[in-house]
Amino acid sequence: QVQLVESGGGLVQTGGSLRLSCATSGGTFSTYAMGWFRQAPGKEREFVAGIRWSNRNTDYADSVQGRFTISRDNAKNTVYLQMNSLKPEDTAVYYCAARARYTTSRSWPEYDYWGQGTQVTVSS
Repeated sequence: QVQLVESGGGLVQTGGSLRLSCATSGGTFSTYAMGWFRQAPGKEREFVAGIRWSNRNTDYADSVQGRFTISRDNAKNTVYLQMNSLKPEDTAVYYCAARARYTTSRSWPEYDYWGQGTQVTVSS
């Protein structure tokens, strides 16, 4: 079966940086569009960033535009989320998701596979 495993979360001060990784297995990673979502306590799961298989087309939520960068390495079956200039509002569990389609989506039900999540906490 397809498995996604996130890593790289942790505690960081406001203005700091973290790099999340999502390692995949059991599927044809290079054909999947990938996305990152996050969910804070009491809030809906929200879209953060998405990337097509080609690594050329990316999509970002307005709240992270200019601060976060999504990328992928198909040879390593891994997608990354570089997070800079972190704010307390970024505190959430971050989930990696795979979609067996060419295009990304901002809607979480349209993704087929999910990781277990990794906690990101930004202290003020």
